[in-house]
Amino acid sequence: MSIIKFDKVDVIFSKDPREALKLLDEGLTRDQILKKTGQIVGVENASLDIEKGEICVLMGLSGSGKSSLLRCINGLNTVSRGSLFVEHEGSQINIANCSAAELKMMRTKRIAMVFQKFALMPWLTVRENISFGLEMQGRPEKERRKLVDEKLELVGLTQWRNKKPDELSGGMQQRVGLARALAVDADILLMDEPFSALDPLIRQGLQDELLALQSKLSKTIVFVSHDLDEALKLGSRIAIMKDGRIVQYSVPEQIVLNPADEYVRTFVAHTNPLNVLCGRSLMRTVDECTHVNDSVCLDPSGDSWLDMAEGNVIKGARQGATPLDLQNWTPGQDVGTLDRRPTLVHSNIGMRDALQIRYQTGNKLVLQDGNKVVGILGDTELYHALLGKNHG
Repeated sequence: MSIIKFDKVDVIFSKDPREALKLLDEGLTRDQILKKTGQIVGVENASLDIEKGEICVLMGLSGSGKSSLLRCINGLNTVSRGSLFVEHEGSQINIANCSAAELKMMRTKRIAMVFQKFALMPWLTVRENISFGLEMQGRPEKERRKLVDEKLELVGLTQWRNKKPDELSGGMQQRVGLARALAVDADILLMDEPFSALDPLIRQGLQDELLALQSKLSKTIVFVSHDLDEALKLGSRIAIMKDGRIVQYSVPEQIVLNPADEYVRTFVAHTNPLNVLCGRSLMRTVDECTHVNDSVCLDPSGDSWLDMAEGNVIKGARQGATPLDLQNWTPGQDVGTLDRRPTLVHSNIGMRDALQIRYQTGNKLVLQDGNKVVGILGDTELYHALLGKNHG
């Protein structure tokens, strides 16, 4: 079950959105509604599910509605129409019409937020800023100190705990904001362009730190960005927005390989596929390969074959009638240690690693899930991915 579910959500910035909603239903555009009513359509008919433990990136140009949608989750923006369910202790709370008490509980215990401009209180120390949410929860001082110390260590700011925000760099201030959000131990973390105001190198470093923290903490993160490279790096799934609408919602590879329309295609046109695509999305599947009896053709030009047992498990390999030894590669292994022969790899291998292995070995890659062969990766598949084509 999804931890967050948007169901046909509209957001109109107006005390009385009924006229704008009526015009939306009549098919008028955002700009037309603004001219007729003076009311701003922040989000239109947004539906998406966010699973527990994933990073969902809301992405688009300025004014696309990404921050407007994010801020509905903790009630900073009011849902004008539709439903927004957030799972809590086995129940689904509809943020669109929950009570004030329920919303306060969700904000203090279930949902935390990291803001674009850090939102630190300049008169408080780093320790006091991180402790603020815990005070709002009514936690005892001893418990607060323990939790704050843990989060200071987690984000590498222990020695800065007694400094004021203006004594810290931008990257360090953002770490304080992240630590404050993590301290309340909320399962859902909202991040509204948290790294956009930082220099590129600092931004990349914080992206890496966020991924490292996520591997330990497994929070559900909803992250707003206008940077496609950032979205592709961080996102388990990406929702690309335009004019308040979700244009495409999918995993990063599908966004790059199968853009929904020209708007998305323009976004991904200059994306480096080496940093995004994995073997499973590039490979020629076993079913697409040439079969002769129980053998699968690995390389027609070299008369190389995989002899298969039941369930697509490799029984042996040969070049013509001569036995052919295969080799294994595991993530982190030096590609330079590989010989010039076919290589067994996991199907989630990154394209960059796959290219390096192909270059080093001069042979194709055999992709597996466990012991089961699922596909073959060679020059045709790799070149077509680089050229943005589908292999045939």
